[in-house]
Amino acid sequence: MATTRRASTVWDGSLMEGSGKVTLESSGLGTHPVTWPARSAEPNGVTSPEELIAAAHATCFSMALSHALAQAGTPPTQLRTSAEVDFQPGTGITGIRLAVAGEVPGLDDEGFRSAAESAKANCPVSQALASVPIALTVG
Repeated sequence: MATTRRASTVWDGSLMEGSGKVTLESSGLGTHPVTWPARSAEPNGVTSPEELIAAAHATCFSMALSHALAQAGTPPTQLRTSAEVDFQPGTGITGIRLAVAGEVPGLDDEGFRSAAESAKANCPVSQALASVPIALTVG
């Protein structure tokens, strides 16, 4: 069964001087401010599309890896994933870095690395972002 998630943004003013609010509608988790300076310089307590992409990617990757490990008979005790998304004004998203560590009883380092590489290639967010270089650090 397919699912659909919703978010919306209201933007006021020009790109440089304006600001907006993104609302996470499906979850009801709230409305968050967005601005160009938060996207292109320092966040100063304001989110950006790239931060939201990083959150989605870290979560999707963790879910894909957890599922693959469990399917292989080695369910993880815990996975810790971070994602960094680089944005270059005028160019766009230029790179993504995932880093993962975890506890997986009964699995050696090479097995974990192999499962992580597979999850990177196969998680739906990685596939959606395939036009951007995605690096993975396992450790």
